[in-house]
Amino acid sequence: MTYQEPTYGKYQSKPYFKLKMPHLTPKAGPGEHAWNLPDLCTAYNWPTNLAGGGVIAIVELGGGWVQSDMDSFFRSINQPTPQITDVSVDGTNNNPNQSVGSQSDPDYEVALDIQVAGAAYYAATGKPAVIRMYWAQDIAPAVNAAVKDGCDVCSISWGSDESNWGQAAAQEMETAAIAAVKAGTAVFAASGDNDSGDGGPTPTNVDCPSSCPHIVGCGGTSKTDTTEVVWNNNPGQPDGEGTGGGYSLMFPIQSWQAGAPNGPGRMVPAVAADADPSTGYNIVVHGQPTTEGGTSAVAPLYSGLFAALGTKLGWVSPTLWANQTCFNDITQDDNGFYRASVGPDPCTGLGSPIGTKIAALFAKTAALRASAKLTGGGGGQKKGGTTSKSYAQRRR
Repeated sequence: MTYQEPTYGKYQSKPYFKLKMPHLTPKAGPGEHAWNLPDLCTAYNWPTNLAGGGVIAIVELGGGWVQSDMDSFFRSINQPTPQITDVSVDGTNNNPNQSVGSQSDPDYEVALDIQVAGAAYYAATGKPAVIRMYWAQDIAPAVNAAVKDGCDVCSISWGSDESNWGQAAAQEMETAAIAAVKAGTAVFAASGDNDSGDGGPTPTNVDCPSSCPHIVGCGGTSKTDTTEVVWNNNPGQPDGEGTGGGYSLMFPIQSWQAGAPNGPGRMVPAVAADADPSTGYNIVVHGQPTTEGGTSAVAPLYSGLFAALGTKLGWVSPTLWANQTCFNDITQDDNGFYRASVGPDPCTGLGSPIGTKIAALFAKTAALRASAKLTGGGGGQKKGGTTSKSYAQRRR
């Protein structure tokens, strides 16, 4: 009997983690190895000694975490454990150890999200992250709750093919994303782990919510010490294990995606980083060290970085697309239907991060915003009524 991966919520969402499987043929080539988070950050030229201050929201639709796993992981990389707070959006709660032994145990997703985001933030700031876990049956209500609470970045590692959502639900998700960036919350989402087909009915489907224009879609690579290529463990197959990417059928081409190849709609992903489980992330789950990959590692990696850059950065996509030299262009291999090329492509978008360049870019943006405020020109993100007074006031 064929194994059926469980789904969550109204739109058949899945967590986008992948466990390292010893039988897989090495994809990245000689020098392939799993990464400790501080070493991966160093490999991506992570900035250091940033002021930080951004609060990280992580959306979860299932599974759970335990304190002992967090303490064990962060101790193993010589970092303090982040401050982690659970928030139930609709009665859904942190509920670990319900699927131990299953290859799709969502506890693996939850641990990956927290540990990657927390380690990425600390590497850039030298300070423990503040992380709020939003437990919900569906993604948009969780994003809305995170925005109401004043979070600065939001990481989403769950999703499904656009066809499972339909136009109305996808637009509802985009509406939540628009409200988020207007309130100053940058939103990152995994682009999926089933190549260009995304588990859908044709060889070319993209994943929602990463296809929403106001969300930064996060694709995957295979990274060694010396090489980085598109992640695809089944080259040439649109329904294998590898990074999602392609063109939305729900959302039109976006004018700010400068240099993106023309397609029927918005190109996904926007950015990428290591996601191949064979070159994956060393984490701790159920008291044991393990190695994971998946594009669900990429969303919290960027979320940790952007929380370190400051607060209320909001809609970062146009700035990133206008500054493509802040990324390592990935030009080799495919995700099934699409091949990587010089410049933006529907496999890895702009490419993988050059952390110091991204930090310098947003430091310049923050300085311009501050200057505009001093001269009465505005330019800041308006909070309006979108921030929960109780939590936001505690942050002042």
